[in-house]
Amino acid sequence: MSPEDFDRLQSLMATRAGYRLTRDRMKLAEHRLGPVARREGFETVEAMLAALWARPVASLGWAVIEALLNPDTWFRRDRGTFDTLSGELLPALVRARAGKPIRIWSAGCSTGQEVWSIGMAALEIGAAVEIVATDLSQRALEKARTGAYTGFEIQRGLKAQTMLRWFDQAEDAWIARAELRALAHFTRANLLTPPTADEPRFDLIFCRHVLDDMDAGVRGQVLDQLERRLVDDGCLFLGAGERIGADSLAFRPVSGRQGLFVKSPTVLKRAA
Repeated sequence: MSPEDFDRLQSLMATRAGYRLTRDRMKLAEHRLGPVARREGFETVEAMLAALWARPVASLGWAVIEALLNPDTWFRRDRGTFDTLSGELLPALVRARAGKPIRIWSAGCSTGQEVWSIGMAALEIGAAVEIVATDLSQRALEKARTGAYTGFEIQRGLKAQTMLRWFDQAEDAWIARAELRALAHFTRANLLTPPTADEPRFDLIFCRHVLDDMDAGVRGQVLDQLERRLVDDGCLFLGAGERIGADSLAFRPVSGRQGLFVKSPTVLKRAA
């Protein structure tokens, strides 16, 4: 891959998805695009990119973007997040919502492990939830919808007792049980797309390990749109080590709870 091709890939990622592609990832990018080129009928990555630059076909462009996204995830990643969810937030929301289902958004859900981790936390305490799970990658969503994982994937983050409680083994795969899969709806979505005026809001939003990979120029935009999709007494989860800093004034961190944020007083005053 030439430096010129990589520069154009950087621009493609930033403009269509808001993600930054740093120069040190050039070799990784070429490695990930190899299977895409073969699947699309090109002999080399360079030939595929030349065709894309000559005739920007949306489907090929998104296939390239999807291949360059970071898909890494596992069950109950940042375990403290799920301790806070099941031990504090879900019980409080069950009381506050008086029997209404708690609406949860998993934004950037990848292959679904976060979604099922949320679902298990809810079912274990008897909380009624509705989970909307979104991602840019159609291929990741296809896997997430199946709820099927390899032995390595299922053991990454789950204890044996939990695995056996919520997943059934079918040959070489472990498949989420029907009661767990019934909680979630998967759909493709771009975090750069603003919400509509009549779009229902969420009680909890998980957008973890997503913003750090985004271009600095769009992080504030995405955070402001997350704020618009969250109810005023709701909570936002970022990754345990993620910070908002000067990117947005929409949220403030919750003391003693890594990765947990609530709406800032400024935003709440403006809404009132």
